[in-house]
Amino acid sequence: MSDQWGFETKQIHVGGEPDPTTGARAVPIYQTTSFEFNSADHAANLFSLSEVGNIYTRIMNPTQGALEARLNALEGGCITAIGLPGALAVASGQAASTLAVMNVAETGDHVVASPSLYGGSYNLLHYTLPKMGISVTFVDDPHDPEAWRAASTPKTKCFYGEVLPNPKNDVLDIKGISTVAHEVGVPLIVDNTVATPYLIRPLEHGADVVVHSLTKFIGGHGTSIGGAIIDGGTFDYGDAERFPNFNEPDPSYHGLPYWPGLGHGAFILKARVQLLRDIGMAISPFNAFMFLQGLETLSLRMERHWSNAQAVAEFLDAHPQVTSVNYAGLPSSPWHERATELGGGKGYGSVLAFEIEGGLEAGKKFVEGLTLHSHVANIGDARSLVIHPGSTTHSQLTPEEQAASDVTPGLIRLSVGLESIDDILADLKEGFAAAS
Repeated sequence: MSDQWGFETKQIHVGGEPDPTTGARAVPIYQTTSFEFNSADHAANLFSLSEVGNIYTRIMNPTQGALEARLNALEGGCITAIGLPGALAVASGQAASTLAVMNVAETGDHVVASPSLYGGSYNLLHYTLPKMGISVTFVDDPHDPEAWRAASTPKTKCFYGEVLPNPKNDVLDIKGISTVAHEVGVPLIVDNTVATPYLIRPLEHGADVVVHSLTKFIGGHGTSIGGAIIDGGTFDYGDAERFPNFNEPDPSYHGLPYWPGLGHGAFILKARVQLLRDIGMAISPFNAFMFLQGLETLSLRMERHWSNAQAVAEFLDAHPQVTSVNYAGLPSSPWHERATELGGGKGYGSVLAFEIEGGLEAGKKFVEGLTLHSHVANIGDARSLVIHPGSTTHSQLTPEEQAASDVTPGLIRLSVGLESIDDILADLKEGFAAAS
């Protein structure tokens, strides 16, 4: 791969070399559980990491490897000291977030997080990780870097945020928060699902680790579940007091100290050979193949998503039944300037939310009055999607927690699809008619 290739070329070609055995031009689906060793020494070398290769599909697989190489190139991840790309594909976006945090934090440790998150991420941090002994502090104002510093303790192991949160659309200050994270001595992990690397590459703005729900825009067609972690390879885990799980020998891996034993890219290698090995949230080869297909058209799809979303946001902003719109593409948004700076003005995402006049009942009637929009708990599909977050994706949150995520009784979330914009707007008009 040429480092000089443009994004559009990388999204098609990286990891997609013709199969050396058959000459197949498309990446094959290696639907196998395991891979044969050449000899006893070959097997021993693979297990000791003195040689890199496939052992068992739970840990790595050639179809998965092609996907990881492509994602790594698009996000600008590292190449590890043993030659693997700094990316790891797993079974879901939720698995990616869980594994990324658990890779640095364990019982007795602490995480600082933004409250402006996808509902599943909030629940993971607020309820599930504390059951495992990992405490989490949500900052009151995620846009004040000093609030992150104030929430930190000597036990803090990472900061966690979402680049383009849904449904609030309050764009994360990656530069400001990563600066504080590094001064505190911890990595910044960010969820880049909604923005995609075609709009924002968080590693270039100071983030250390990026997670994705591949289920959404990377796949793009609502057919497959998957997630990914991409390591920038720039964070130094050499603080043995703060990161003993990197610096102390791992008895489950021949006494290997991941830092400095695995050197550059130690974060993603530890995630693969320790946590993925033990917890097993493996992506299927078929789903990896499906995500490779989605990636080949990512830039084209996102341009259409963004242009349609901008038109929808402007329509909603002018509608008499709408009291507010959460979309960074509107000049009136307090996040417009930051989103423009991070994304270069190419777009502002395509997941937006608005408050309908009439509250909960109006919101339910609006959703039920739509025909073109699919009423599903997903985003990032080629189709236009709609949901009422307060009764679905964020329903497990308390009223106070919902308010922190800007989820109100009349809030409706849209994931704007690729259909003709006139048809999308016509369907929204039908929803407003039903609501009134």
